[in-house]
Amino acid sequence: MAPNATSAGCPETTLIETELLDGVAVIALNRPEKRNAINDAMRADLIQVLDWADRSADVRAIIITGRGKGFCAGGDIAAMKERLSAPAGRVGINGWQRQRRTHHLLTMLHDIPKPTIAAVNGAAAGLGCDLALCCDFVIGASDATFVMSYVLRGLIPDGGGMYFLPRRVGMARAKELIFSGRMLSADEALLINMIEQIAEPDDLINDAIAFASTMTVGSADALTLAKSIMNQSFESTAEEIFSLGSQAQGICYTTDSHRDAVSAFLDRPKS
Repeated sequence: MAPNATSAGCPETTLIETELLDGVAVIALNRPEKRNAINDAMRADLIQVLDWADRSADVRAIIITGRGKGFCAGGDIAAMKERLSAPAGRVGINGWQRQRRTHHLLTMLHDIPKPTIAAVNGAAAGLGCDLALCCDFVIGASDATFVMSYVLRGLIPDGGGMYFLPRRVGMARAKELIFSGRMLSADEALLINMIEQIAEPDDLINDAIAFASTMTVGSADALTLAKSIMNQSFESTAEEIFSLGSQAQGICYTTDSHRDAVSAFLDRPKS
């Protein structure tokens, strides 16, 4: 743990490690022996931690990363095999119920009203790639790789990749990556705007924290409202966005942060 980091108040779970550094919650998937493949227990732990990060006034931004050599290898293949051994009449409904829980996790991460950053170390595959793309920003280590590997398992992207990837790289490129299941280097991911930044592996978390810190200097209230509207912008008309913005601005007018900022500006020393 970094010297000025703290775990005080952070939830303690089996498969997720959390530390708080200057208002930035660093949330690490902690199943390194399985390259942080997501099983039911990890998904439940991550939901619990994200709920804490959402509610905590001490958390201004969130970083998702992975312990060990990989960010997240996707869904647990051993668990997939176990699910297929269920009675034929239960496989479909069991899968539907599991999908609802997965969608709850990804929707929670996407909608959380604070900046979210995926700090991708090593491989982000399948659901792991979806998890990264669900964040507002993605920083990849120079040795990171990204692969929408679902078709190689006889599946379709079920963690939001069919929604988020086209918005980052365009529809044709997203189809190519999903249909082929080919792997991208961090350099190629940056070139096609799939990620925002590349960091040296040893600097990944510090660079992600520095990136997050640039978004914790202004009004948390204004940021929350802006993100909630921008998340709807591609599905809304200009008039709808203007209407939502008018309502949000009305709220901003009433906040302490707006009042304090106006006073500070007017009271600044005159040059």
